[in-house]
Amino acid sequence: MENSLNPMQQKIVTIAANTAIGNLDALQTELNAGLDAGLTVNQIKEVLVQMYAYAGFPRSLQGINTFMAVLDERKASGINDPEGPEASPVTDPRDKYIRGREILEKLTNTDQKNLTGANAFAPATNNYLKEHLFADIFERDVLTYQERELATIGALVAMTGVDPMLQSHINMGMNVGLTEPQLRQLVSIIGASIGEPQGDNAQKILDKLSGKKESMRAGTSASPETHKVRLSLITVDAARLDEYNALLKEEIEASMQLEPGVLVLYAVSEKESPNKITILEMYADEAAYQSHIQTPHFIKYKQGTLDMVQELELMDVNPLIPGLKIK
Repeated sequence: MENSLNPMQQKIVTIAANTAIGNLDALQTELNAGLDAGLTVNQIKEVLVQMYAYAGFPRSLQGINTFMAVLDERKASGINDPEGPEASPVTDPRDKYIRGREILEKLTNTDQKNLTGANAFAPATNNYLKEHLFADIFERDVLTYQERELATIGALVAMTGVDPMLQSHINMGMNVGLTEPQLRQLVSIIGASIGEPQGDNAQKILDKLSGKKESMRAGTSASPETHKVRLSLITVDAARLDEYNALLKEEIEASMQLEPGVLVLYAVSEKESPNKITILEMYADEAAYQSHIQTPHFIKYKQGTLDMVQELELMDVNPLIPGLKIK
């Protein structure tokens, strides 16, 4: 696990951040520093183009114009920066919406077939996000998903009024391999180069997310007296056990990673009868449970396993030592 961002990663962050807020003087400096750190011309172009989706075309175009001027100055000084590889042709014949949805599912580790929130209220936004942002842009392989999340998080930290989106992309960044120390370094860089208020705000969000993840591990997100605890006793069609286990694994991993109110989901099977499965479930409270059963990943599991489950018994139980912490 990496504990720090390398020089090229740091410059992706600062280039994206200064583009997003239109700080062109600082951007000129960061563009030069990015090239000196080893970023190719095409990698920087890719960051600047991606910014249109988060800060709008005016900011993106201003960044591109600034980069063109930087390259002209460097060429006049005898510096020939490597262009680097261009994006590979897309050979997947499927619809862009489907491709974009699958990319978003990789980034979020959740099923994206069911629309919720703003996407359900304004479906056109959902189409643009999946077709243009996650297919047209994220599908281009000039930058990795991790590098694209560095650029996105850097931009969102520098901007104001976008805390829910910043929180979502911090989670996506972690899903594609960014570590907490790297994200804290990113926040520190923005605080020093863009402004302390932006850095402090992002630090609070990161602290909150880290605290939620710790609560999921330690079982301390709510008072033990409010916890909802139950056993799910399940008998699965033995012929479809592998299929069931794959869906169960996907659902548990998504729940534990994305839902702070889900404290424990622990599944075991009987040694002599592996199709007899028991799941220990612990939620922060009844509200956390109700929220859990409405999530896309739970709905996918529930609907996908309906014809596999032969018997199901749900048994609410009380912990004998409610204050015991889960290591």
